[in-house]
Amino acid sequence: MHYLGNKEILHNYKIGFLCSRKVPANMILQTYDWAIKQRDENVCVVSGFHSKIEKDVFEILIKGTQPIILVLARGMMKRFDKKIKKLLEENRILILSPFDEKVARPTYKTAQIRNETIAKISDKFYIPFCSPKSSLYKIKESFKEKLILS
Repeated sequence: MHYLGNKEILHNYKIGFLCSRKVPANMILQTYDWAIKQRDENVCVVSGFHSKIEKDVFEILIKGTQPIILVLARGMMKRFDKKIKKLLEENRILILSPFDEKVARPTYKTAQIRNETIAKISDKFYIPFCSPKSSLYKIKESFKEKLILS
């Protein structure tokens, strides 16, 4: 595992957040409300923050003060956007990658490994929506003892 940022964050209680790319409209607001609650309760959230809804949740979370863990589906990036740089400066983020730097782009397989990593390191995890035919459904079933029901 490759790390960048505050490794002490791993000692926090952590809720993983995973979500299918396509989300029914009625689940979007519920997911935003969930993210606001995590932010307001200072809960550490672990995610890849890759899909549209995951990116929206990230935007909600960074407005708080709680720590965040970002798990990449590729090797460690060399450059990060301003928001992540600011979180690194504030010691509020840990970026993890289960891959070496030779893995330059996310793939279906690396995304699966990322999602499994999120489920493994999280104390609990929340999946607001996943299709029964998706790879996320397999993770949901494999780690159902950690699943938070909405």
